[in-house]
Amino acid sequence: MIVRELAPNVYAFVAQDWDRKLFDELVPLPEGTSYNAYLVRGSERTALIDTVHPSMAADFVQALKSLGLARLDYIVSNHAELDHAGAIPAVLAAYPEAKVLANAKCRSLLAASLDLPKEMFGLIQDNHTLSLGDQSLRFMWIPWVHWPDSTATLLEPDNILFSCDFMGAHLATSDLFADDEARVERAARMYYAEIMMPYRKHVTKHLDRLATERIAMIAPSHGPVYARPAFILDLYRRWAGDTPQAEVVIPYLSMYDSTRNMVGYLLDRLMEQGWKVQPFNTVDLDSGRFASALVEASTLVFASPTVLDGPHPAMASAALLVNALKPKATRAGIIGSYGWGTSMPDNLRPLLGNLDVTWFAPVIASGVPKAEDFAALDRLVGEIGQADRPAGD
Repeated sequence: MIVRELAPNVYAFVAQDWDRKLFDELVPLPEGTSYNAYLVRGSERTALIDTVHPSMAADFVQALKSLGLARLDYIVSNHAELDHAGAIPAVLAAYPEAKVLANAKCRSLLAASLDLPKEMFGLIQDNHTLSLGDQSLRFMWIPWVHWPDSTATLLEPDNILFSCDFMGAHLATSDLFADDEARVERAARMYYAEIMMPYRKHVTKHLDRLATERIAMIAPSHGPVYARPAFILDLYRRWAGDTPQAEVVIPYLSMYDSTRNMVGYLLDRLMEQGWKVQPFNTVDLDSGRFASALVEASTLVFASPTVLDGPHPAMASAALLVNALKPKATRAGIIGSYGWGTSMPDNLRPLLGNLDVTWFAPVIASGVPKAEDFAALDRLVGEIGQADRPAGD
C-alpha cells in the first residue's frame, strides 16, 4: 500500500483490491475495487478519515507508520460498513490514544460489529466543526447513501470532501485521480446503479445540500479522487433526476424460441423507429451491466416463457433485482409465450411492486407467435412511441 499526498499535510491511503470479482457475494467487480482512507495532519491534531478492509489492516497500519506518525488523535468513521471500518481495531491497537468519532447511528453499528466499548467513541453532530489547528473538519450527515449512518466530512479551508461511499466507483487503478473520465464514468455509473439508485431521492437531497458548498475536491472511499468535482456531481444529478432517457431495456429468455422470436421482432421494430434498446438474457445475467442499463431507461419490457403458470425462475430473479433497485422508468410491459397456462403476467407483476410505472397491455402468444401476436407487438411499439420520443427525435 502506497501513500500519496492529496494536498499539503493531507494523505491518501489507497488499498487496491485488484483481483476481487464479487463484493458482498452480490455485486460484480469487473475491474476490482479499492478501499481508500485519508489522513489530515493539522498543526495541533491529526485525524484519520475512515480505514480499509480488515484483510488489509496490517499493511494499512504499516503505511501509517511509514509517515512517521507517532500519535493519532481521531479516527473519523463516516460509515460503519466493514470495508471502511474493519481496520479500526488494528489502528486502535497501534494508536490507543485515538478517539473514534461517529454519529449516533454509526456508533451503535460500530459497537455491534467491532465490539468496541463506548468510551472509545466521541459523538459528532450534523454540521459540527472539529479544529485540528490550522485546519478543521466539518461533518455533514448524508443518511441513506447507502446506509442510515452515512456521513461526509469536509476539510476546511482546503474544501476537500471525504464522501465515503457516496460518489464512489468500484475500480482498481494506479491513477490517484479520475483522469480517465470515460473509464471512471462507466465504473461510477455501475456503482451508482447497484448501490445508490434505490435511494435516489436521498441522493438528490444531499446533492442539493452540497451545491451550497465550495468543494474543491471529492475523495471517496472507493475508486479514484475527483480533482474536478463537477464531473461526478453533474453525473449524479443526471442519474438521480426524475427525467429518464428514451431507452428500452428488455430482460428476456426463451426455452423453445417462441419468446426469443418475439423479442427479436420487437427489437427490430423499435430500432427502425430510432429507439435505443438494450436486451439482456437473464440466464447467467451480468447483473452489473443490467443495473447500469436501468439507470436512465424510460421503458422496461420483460419477456418470459411460462413455467408452472408463472415467469421462468431466471426472469423472476431479474424482476426481483429490478424491484430492489427501483429505477426511474415510467413505462413497462410484459411479453412472452405459454403452453397450457396464461397467468404469467399476473404472477410476474407482483414481483415489481416498487416500480412507479404505467403498464402496457401484455402480449402473450399461445405456442409459437402468430400473425396476430406480431400485430400486437406492432401496437406495443406504437404505444411506446406515444409515451416517449425516441433518442434523437
